[in-house]
Amino acid sequence: MRNSFDGQLALLNVEMLKMESLCELAIINAARGLFEDNDKMLKLVVETDSEIDEKEREIETLCLKLLLRQQPVAKDLRLISAALKMISDLERIGDQASDIAEIAGFIEQNDTKDHTHLKYMADAAVNMVTQAIKAFVDGDLDMARKVMKDDDIVDGHFLEMKEDVIRLIRRGEASPEYCLDLLMIAKYLERIADHAVNVAEWAEYSITGIHMSNELREKQGKDR
Repeated sequence: MRNSFDGQLALLNVEMLKMESLCELAIINAARGLFEDNDKMLKLVVETDSEIDEKEREIETLCLKLLLRQQPVAKDLRLISAALKMISDLERIGDQASDIAEIAGFIEQNDTKDHTHLKYMADAAVNMVTQAIKAFVDGDLDMARKVMKDDDIVDGHFLEMKEDVIRLIRRGEASPEYCLDLLMIAKYLERIADHAVNVAEWAEYSITGIHMSNELREKQGKDR
């Protein structure tokens, strides 16, 4: 019975990695559609988002079967419940990549120098999502906590992107619509990073049995 259960847990890890790969692909293609003005990439994002939704349903079904048909011990229960929380965040990442693709498809002005911080944000977000799931699969607490810290990098680029947009508006170098599109894309990338942090926090929970949000973590740090 235990061997069968362990096999199902191994399958869960495989499926989580597949869902992460789809999220990574969606973010990368959304960014390519923005930077390279490639309509094909933008269509692929929408298709990948549908695959992410389907993968969420598959993993949810697997987790429920593990809970109902098996008798998980405390550590196993943490893994399964963490996975159920994670797939919700991964599904939202797919949605936001699709939102980026939709906006990118309407951007008329395509000056790559205006996209520098967006590229950095996209690269960092992809890395965070990848490492968050890897931390869960490998039981790597240090990697999970690194993802949480890396959110500051994305937040920093988001603030710089806002400053760039303000300068574009003040100098009259771009239309308000274009500036708003850039800011919306930056905000979606910032949210993707936030979801990666959520995934990392659930990875930490699966390892330690303690779930601590960034806000509580920061508060405890200040109280020391």
